[in-house]
Amino acid sequence: MKIVSLLPAATESVCALGLEACLVGVTHECDYPAPVARLPKVTTSLIPAEASSAEIDQLVSQQAQAGRPLYALNLPRLVALQPDLIVTQTLCHVCAVAESDVRQAVGRLPGETCVINLEPQTLSDVFSGLRQVARAAGIERKADEVVANLTDRVDRVVDRAGTGKRPRVALLEWLDPFFSSGHWNPELVRLAGGSEGLGQEGQPSRRVSWQEMVDWQPEVIVVACCGYDARQAAEDLTRVSLNHPWRDLPAVQSDRVWVTDGAQYFNRSGPRLVDSLEILAHVLNPEACPLPENLPAPVRSRLREC
Repeated sequence: MKIVSLLPAATESVCALGLEACLVGVTHECDYPAPVARLPKVTTSLIPAEASSAEIDQLVSQQAQAGRPLYALNLPRLVALQPDLIVTQTLCHVCAVAESDVRQAVGRLPGETCVINLEPQTLSDVFSGLRQVARAAGIERKADEVVANLTDRVDRVVDRAGTGKRPRVALLEWLDPFFSSGHWNPELVRLAGGSEGLGQEGQPSRRVSWQEMVDWQPEVIVVACCGYDARQAAEDLTRVSLNHPWRDLPAVQSDRVWVTDGAQYFNRSGPRLVDSLEILAHVLNPEACPLPENLPAPVRSRLREC
């Protein structure tokens, strides 16, 4: 079987199922596990590499209003790969190639090509997506094994997080302007032992005002900017912190502001969302939830000193 993935999270799901050798094409953003970066790229980005976070937000908004994606599909390359299975998503219209482009590509392929659209809103939806891919590949038992392992890890986090006081958490996926994390991320906060008051489980991420941040009085702030690594997010946080009185927030006063790699974690709706949960649980309760050795430590941002 030959598989083309049109989403980094889908690529990670395919590999988690042991189907890495079947991948013949991926997106320009697919970089995990490392060997997939060497595969042919079937997409390109329309976002200028030098764009600021505010410029990126403006471009994303313009593309969304026009119903256009931020990714362009290399149709000739995709057709040349002749995949048996294409895994994409329709959840976010600007985060993957247009569905019409995928349909056009399938129409030019010989035989019957299976197309799977992943639309996860919650963690359980992500697990269902793993089963969906496995079913298309004829390895349903492998999905049972993978999902059981992931579920066990989630259960261990929940057990360790306990039932004590839940700190108020603001999990931000963008800073200029502010966006709260939606979909599965508020669920991760709850499972990790926190309370997310800006985002809602199973609902899209949304723009939030500074006044909403002040009203929520977060005791912990976690920054996981979509598409940014920890260094880029930390630089952005330092810049935007000049525009607001961050020192007045409880999280800043207690030095509980953390920056993570949003490009790899939290914003990829694949099996590494469980890694994201473990990182978050460590931030909220480091003694009860030690960070697994294979995961990167979040970076503390000392905004109180800015």
